Amino acid sequence: MHEPDVTAVIPVFNDLRSLEIAIPKSLEHLSRITERFELIIAEDGSTDGSTELVRQYEQRDTRIHLLHSNDRQGRGKALNRAINESKGKIVCYYDVDLATDMHHLPELINSIRDGADIATGSRLIQGSDTVRTGGRDIASRSYNFLVRLFLGSRIFDHQCGFKAFNKEHILPILPTIRSNHWFWDTEILVRAQRRGSCVCEFPVRWRAGKGTTVKIKDVFEMGSSILRLWWQIHVSKN
Repeated sequence: MHEPDVTAVIPVFNDLRSLEIAIPKSLEHLSRITERFELIIAEDGSTDGSTELVRQYEQRDTRIHLLHSNDRQGRGKALNRAINESKGKIVCYYDVDLATDMHHLPELINSIRDGADIATGSRLIQGSDTVRTGGRDIASRSYNFLVRLFLGSRIFDHQCGFKAFNKEHILPILPTIRSNHWFWDTEILVRAQRRGSCVCEFPVRWRAGKGTTVKIKDVFEMGSSILRLWWQIHVSKN
């Protein structure tokens, strides 16, 4: 059997109900792009039966692989591990709630095939179709403005969970990533741009998943992460 040329990764933590939809939809959409793909479920210490569900799929379909962690390690670490263990030359990931319309998956993959080092969906540039509460929209725009201001990024939406990478290019960057959780998405884009990576950002159709709310502590945590990365880059030089 030939090695896959595309690896799709879904990071998961107690997402049983979403997985029941995400796995078959992933197989459907990936099959339209290439016959040679693998689907990695990066399961991060779930206790709701997510692990058992993926194992059932894994036994029936050799394209599906479970990466299980007994303890919660964080979304960032789960993605690092999955990318390192992936077999595809192109590696993409997306959120388990499929908030980004999966019809954008061919554009995501083809952006890497066409020469980009990183491709990322955007909910904030012209042409995007985004539905979420006003509070989330204001928080997202403010956050991304601060990333651009303090960290010199040229991207407009850093946190969209719909990205793809040229694996060969991205592997040397992974050891420099400090974030273990949600800031991982931003940090990898910032550090990659500083290394001269070609990043393609394109508009997507996006709908907020259930239970996605912005809390005050999340805003402060994101702000602290921006300042911490600025310190690492400009002061500690790492």
